Amino acid sequence: MNFNNSILIVMGEPNSVFLEIFFKTIKKIKTKNPLILIGSYKVLTLQMKKLNFKKKIKLLDQNNLKKYILDNKSINLIDVRYETNKAFENISSKSNIYIKRCFEIAFKIIRKNKIKKLINGAINKKTFLNKKYLGITEYISKEFKSKKTAMLIYNKKLSVCPITTHLPIKLVSNKIKKKDISDKVFLINNFYVKKFGFKPKIAILGLNPHCESIHKYNEDDKIIKPIVKHLNKKYYVSGPYSADTIFLKNNRKKFDVIVGMYHDQVLAPLKTLFEYDAINITLGLPFDRISPDHGPNENMVGKNVSNPLSLLKAIQFLEKY
Repeated sequence: MNFNNSILIVMGEPNSVFLEIFFKTIKKIKTKNPLILIGSYKVLTLQMKKLNFKKKIKLLDQNNLKKYILDNKSINLIDVRYETNKAFENISSKSNIYIKRCFEIAFKIIRKNKIKKLINGAINKKTFLNKKYLGITEYISKEFKSKKTAMLIYNKKLSVCPITTHLPIKLVSNKIKKKDISDKVFLINNFYVKKFGFKPKIAILGLNPHCESIHKYNEDDKIIKPIVKHLNKKYYVSGPYSADTIFLKNNRKKFDVIVGMYHDQVLAPLKTLFEYDAINITLGLPFDRISPDHGPNENMVGKNVSNPLSLLKAIQFLEKY
């Protein structure tokens, strides 16, 4: 296996369904690239026992990875210390330092070894980010000084991108800017051209219901329509469209990507259409970063019934592209 094509996997929140879906995923697929897991040996072994999963573990020295001949017959693990005696605990700020250390190790390996593929398990944003960042997308973007980034929830049939991410609704309208829409369209177009060899058809949604407003200032007329008209000179962009009808079958099939003004405007319908068959890709980083499109799902921890499809799709995407 080619070391430079290794896929780094940050385990993320120790008390989540991530390791369960990881175990299920590596049972289902044969990977051609080495998977390198970054996280706690103790948590890993406790959850393996709890979930009745057996596989050898190969401990790696993070400072000298190239000395290993890696395959996926074992779980390749960089151990990050985390003190616990339980397979699962309630999510709390206890894991903050541990998660930060896992990411720091991943970032160091990416910079040192030029590895270009990263997956991270779900993180509890409320406890880990502690209001410093809107989400993990912004956290990683700042670490790599990437000023233009976008969250793309990708499915082969249809993808979506929100202009604003984990932002309270009352703050959204003030954050709708022509430059942000332009930057995200640029990133989406470049991503599709680079990965798939074609320019995508992009629909831009309006902010207000039916793209109308009872207020004198209408963001759809003042901001969105002019930037769509400008972008249409270079990209396959059209809109603004009303969000309540764009996801109807005969409408959505005309587009590769639908760009919404806020998070749930586009993520809720996409998850309704595809459920776990979607992955969260951060555009604009100097490497490919993907996370499964779901959270820690604390209510399902330890039950061994979680769907691994999104992680499976994430690994398959990084192997193919």
